[in-house]
Amino acid sequence: MGIANLPLHGGKAPPWLFERMTRLSREITAYIVGEYGAEEMLVRLSDPHWFQAFGCVLGFDWHSSGVTTTLCGALKEGLRGQENDVGLFVAGGKGRTSRQTPAQIESFEHAISVDPAHLVYASRMAAKVDTSGLQDGYQLYHHTFIFTKNGSWAVVQQGMNESTRYARRYHWLGESVADFVCDPHAAVCCEGKSKVLNLVNGESAAARTTITAIATEEKPEKSLNQLKRIKTLSLPSRHHITPQDINPGRLSKGILLAYERQPKDFEELLSLEGIGPKSIRALALISELIHGVSSSLSDPVRYSFAHGGKDGHPFPVDRQTYDKSIEVLSQAVRKARIDSAEKSKALHRLDVMR
Repeated sequence: MGIANLPLHGGKAPPWLFERMTRLSREITAYIVGEYGAEEMLVRLSDPHWFQAFGCVLGFDWHSSGVTTTLCGALKEGLRGQENDVGLFVAGGKGRTSRQTPAQIESFEHAISVDPAHLVYASRMAAKVDTSGLQDGYQLYHHTFIFTKNGSWAVVQQGMNESTRYARRYHWLGESVADFVCDPHAAVCCEGKSKVLNLVNGESAAARTTITAIATEEKPEKSLNQLKRIKTLSLPSRHHITPQDINPGRLSKGILLAYERQPKDFEELLSLEGIGPKSIRALALISELIHGVSSSLSDPVRYSFAHGGKDGHPFPVDRQTYDKSIEVLSQAVRKARIDSAEKSKALHRLDVMR
């Protein structure tokens, strides 16, 4: 659904705050799901502005990159053991935990009504697209996959740019993804433009077709020879890739793999194990060199006043108010469940009377 750029801040949420964050995030989520449905919660999490506001309400830094990992971690921990009751499941996380996403999705197979392989594929492709299909200088280190019993899903993932010390958060909403490799993000939220290789932009349709054709029709030796030619070229300044980014020797394995597998389209090419950012960049350069086909180069702060922030901005976290918020929401959720149960019983009694 969008992208958010956030500065890197040090430090972690103290245990007393994180414990409250898990409880408040659970109560807010349970209430939203109870009132509007689990799919509505996915819609909100996929909105970068709403997500940031959620983090501010939970008391984290209003603009820190850490809000992504901390909020997702608090939500995952808060729903642990209650996924069935709430109707929302969370997999993945930061660093090594992100690589456990497929196994964690499959662990909920008994509780969902769809084949988990569909969800695992969506998780993998979202990560692949924001790593290889959209190359903007941010290396992914966080991937959280949220889904419902009927297979609706959302993704929140984040990458880091070591040179700028900024993080970039990517939001996905499954119901908005008609095509993984053509404008899968419904919106972009950032403060400035940077030079990127964007092969999932609508303007890159011809490039995607040509790249796939080169990967499947051109013999690997021919493609590698073209790469050696590129080493001697002066690339246009509008393109962020330089000859130093390309090493034909390292890329031969990926290009050979693509030729052997014969993917039918760019999405299938991107999904192959062993095809990463460098292989895709190389094929994009070859397509431009041979065929002339270019690729596309294409405020929630007030919520921090709800409970404050961990670093004292706009003021230190007010624990008493925070605990009161949890209590009020918890009571509201319980009342909603009781009302729902009583309503169900009343309808049942009416049905019996008929």
